[in-house]
Amino acid sequence: MSHSIDGAFIAHIRASDGVIQTVEEHLLDVKKLAERAGEKVGLAHVSGLAGMLHDMGKFTNRFKKYILQAVNDPENPPKRGEVDHSTAGGRLLHRRYHEDRTKPFHALLAEIVGNAIISHHGNLHDFLSPELESPFLRRVKEKELLEYKEAEQRFFQFVINEQEFDEYVDQAASELQEFIMKYKHEGFETMAMFTSKFIFSVLVDADRTNTRLFEENKLHEQEEETEPLFPLYYERLMEKMISFEKHKDAGSPINQLRREMAEQCEVFAEKPSGIYTLSIPTGGGKTLASLRYALKHAIKYNKKRIVYVVPFTTIIEQNAETVRAILQDDESILEHHSNVTETEDKEEQDGIMSRQEKLKLARDNWDVPIIFTTMVQFLNTFYAKGNRNTRRLHQLSEAVIIFDEVQKVPIRCVSLFNKALNFLTEAAHSSVVLCTATQPALDFVEHQLNIKSESEMIRGIDEVAEAFKRVELSDMTAAAFNTDTLASFIYERMDEVDSVLVILNTKTVVKRLFEHLKEELGEDVHLFHLSTSMCAAHRADILEKIRKCLEQNKRVICLSTQLIEAGVDVSFQCVIRSVAGLDSIAQAAGRCNRHGEYGIKTVYIIDHEEENLDKLKEIKIGKKIVLRMLKDMQVDSSEHGGSLLSREAMERYFKRFYKKFELDLDYPVSKIQNDHLVGLLTRPADENDYKSAYTRQSGKGQLPLFLANSYATAADYFQVIDQRTDTVLVPYGEGQKLIAELSGDQSIEDYGRLMRKAQQFSVNIYAYEKQQLIQEDGLVSLMNGTIWALREGAYDKKYGLNINNSSSPGDFLSM
Repeated sequence: MSHSIDGAFIAHIRASDGVIQTVEEHLLDVKKLAERAGEKVGLAHVSGLAGMLHDMGKFTNRFKKYILQAVNDPENPPKRGEVDHSTAGGRLLHRRYHEDRTKPFHALLAEIVGNAIISHHGNLHDFLSPELESPFLRRVKEKELLEYKEAEQRFFQFVINEQEFDEYVDQAASELQEFIMKYKHEGFETMAMFTSKFIFSVLVDADRTNTRLFEENKLHEQEEETEPLFPLYYERLMEKMISFEKHKDAGSPINQLRREMAEQCEVFAEKPSGIYTLSIPTGGGKTLASLRYALKHAIKYNKKRIVYVVPFTTIIEQNAETVRAILQDDESILEHHSNVTETEDKEEQDGIMSRQEKLKLARDNWDVPIIFTTMVQFLNTFYAKGNRNTRRLHQLSEAVIIFDEVQKVPIRCVSLFNKALNFLTEAAHSSVVLCTATQPALDFVEHQLNIKSESEMIRGIDEVAEAFKRVELSDMTAAAFNTDTLASFIYERMDEVDSVLVILNTKTVVKRLFEHLKEELGEDVHLFHLSTSMCAAHRADILEKIRKCLEQNKRVICLSTQLIEAGVDVSFQCVIRSVAGLDSIAQAAGRCNRHGEYGIKTVYIIDHEEENLDKLKEIKIGKKIVLRMLKDMQVDSSEHGGSLLSREAMERYFKRFYKKFELDLDYPVSKIQNDHLVGLLTRPADENDYKSAYTRQSGKGQLPLFLANSYATAADYFQVIDQRTDTVLVPYGEGQKLIAELSGDQSIEDYGRLMRKAQQFSVNIYAYEKQQLIQEDGLVSLMNGTIWALREGAYDKKYGLNINNSSSPGDFLSM
C-alpha cells in the first residue's frame, strides 16, 4: 500500500520503489507475527505486546526527518544514533504498569517485555550489573526522550485506544502469571530469564521478518505450513526401511537387530514429550532410528520442526545428505554451521536499506521443517551476545530436538545446557533425544536434567552392545610415543592391515606426523590429513576420497584430530588413538571395523609425548582419569565392567570427570568476583549479593525491580570455546566464486542463499590469527568489514588455513 509521506509516520522506505511502510502498519503486522509465535507456549499476548510497542518511538517528527534525510541524501546522512526509537515502548510500560507495583505480574510484565523492546537492536539489558548499576532502569526511567509524549499520544491514536490497550495488557499479565507459576519448580528467576529470552527472540524475528517481507514486496506471503510435510517424510522413510529388508544381508543377526531397534524407537514415539536417551551402539543405524522416532512423534504431537544438533561440522553435511536422500527434499532441510557475517544490528540504520541491513534481514531464523546445526550454535541461541543468535530461540519450541554425540557438551556449559533442555521440554513443548553410544551422566551434576524414569528407548542395551562388539582395546600407554616411534608403529600395522586411522589430540602433532610420513611412504599407500583448519567443503572432499579408497580396498592411512570421531561414516581396519577422555576413545573405536566386516579388530591406545595439552584442560583431565582406569584393569581385568567400552566404565568415567570439574560446570567467570554465568542469569533475589550491595551502597533504598539478574553481562562473557573466533570465507573450490558474488550488491533473498552456501567455505580464526593475517595482507574485507575472506595464498590445499597454529580449544569443537 502506498502512502503520502506528508501525513504518515514512517517505519521503513522500500529501496526499490520508494514506497513507505507506516509505523502503525509495521507495529500491527509485527504484533500479529509475534502473537502467532508466542501462542505456541501460551504467551500470545505477552509476545504481541512486545510487537505492538517495539517501534513506538518512530511516531515522532524527529525520526521522520531522520529517515527521510538518510534516504534522500545518502552522501550527507544524519548523525548516527541521534534518534532513539526503541526506548519509548519500554518507558510506556514502565510508567503505566510498574511504578506503583500494586499488580506484581503487571510490573513483571513491564520488566520482561520492556527489556525486549529497549533491546531489540542489541542485547537484553542487565536489570542489575555487577557494578551495581541498572542499565534497564536508566533506559526506561532516566534517559531523555524528546517527543515521548507525542509518540505515546500517536500510539493510542493510530494503533490501539487506551481502554483496549489496558485490556490487552491484562490478558498478557494473566498469561505471564500462569506461565511462570506453572513452571515455578524450575525457579522463578530461571523461568523469568527464559521467558525474557523467548519474548526477545519472538520480537526480533517478527520485526526482521515483517521488514524483509515489506522490502521484498511480499507482505501477504503466508508462513509456510511445515506439519503436512512430516507424514510425507514418514512414508518416504518407511519406503527406504522396507527396501533394506529386500537386501541380501537383511536376515543377518546385526541387520535384524538394527530393524528391531528402529521399531522400538517408533513405538517409543507414542510417549509424551520429554527428555529421553537413545544409546544405540556405533553402526546400529542411529540416524535413521532417531529420524523414525522424530517423524512419528512430530506427527502424533503436532511438532513444528525437527532439529539435529551435532558437535562437529564434519558430520552435519554427512547426516543432512543422508536425510535429504531419504526424504527426497533439498529445500526444506537446512544446514546451519556458523555465522559468516559480522554485521551487528544498529538502531540508527533501522528503516534504511543498506547492504548491511539486507544481510541482517536475510533469512537466518530456522523457519524450516528440518535443521542440522552444531552444539555451538544451539548454545549461542540461548546465551550468546547478539540478537542474531537469540532470534532463532523460539523456533526450538514445539520441536523434536536430537542431540547427536551429546557427550561433547563443553564442561563449563553443562549446567546452562541442562537448564535450556529443561525449559524446552517443560515449558516450550519440545521433546529431546540424547543420542550417543556413550551417554554422559548429565543427571549426576547439581543442575540436573529432568530425565524421565525409563528414559532409554532401546531395551536390553547391554546385550545389544555385546551383539555389536567389533573391536578390542589394546593398552600401549606403558611406553611413550613420539612422531618417529609412532611412524614406525604405523608401518608395523600396515604390514598386517590395509587401512589405519590415527587420531591425535592437537593439530600440531597431526601435521608433523603427516609431513614425516609423506616423505617416507611409497606410492602404493594413500595418505590423508584432516583438520578444522580446512573448510567444511574441503573436509567433505577428503572424506569422500577416503571412502572411495576404502571401498576399493586400497592401502590408506588417515591422520586426524578428533573431528573424525563423532558420527563420520568411515571404517578402518585399525585405529590408533592418543589417550584422551573415555568418550573420545569409544568414539574412535566406532571408526574401526564399523560394520563388523573384519571380525574383531584392534584399537590401540597410545600416549603421545609431543602433545601439549596445557590449553586443553578437559582433554588433560580426561586423559588422567583413563590412565588411572587402565592401571586398575592391569591389576584386575574385571574392573570397570571388564572393558573400558562397557556402560559401567562409561558411567564411572563421567562421574569422576564431572567431579573433577565440579567448580567449572556453572560457567565460572573469574573476572567478576569469581562469579559464574548460571548465577548471573538465574540467581534468586534472596541470594543475590549484587542486589544486597545495591541497597547498602546506592542510597536509593531497595532496587525497585522484581528481577535483578545480569543478562547483558552474561552474554558478554559467554563463548562456547575458550577464545572468541571470527568466521572467514576461504577461496577453496566454489568459495572463490562465492567471495566474488558477495562483493557485489544482491537482493535480500540472494544474500540469504549465499550466506547458507558460504558456511561450506568458511573457517574459524582466533583474534591473534586475524591480526597476523591482516598484517601479512592475507585477509580481504567485504562489505565494509561485515564479511572477511582469505586471499588465495592464505589457504593451503593440503592443510587449509595457512597459519602455523599450536594447539587450541578450537581443534575440538567446531563452530
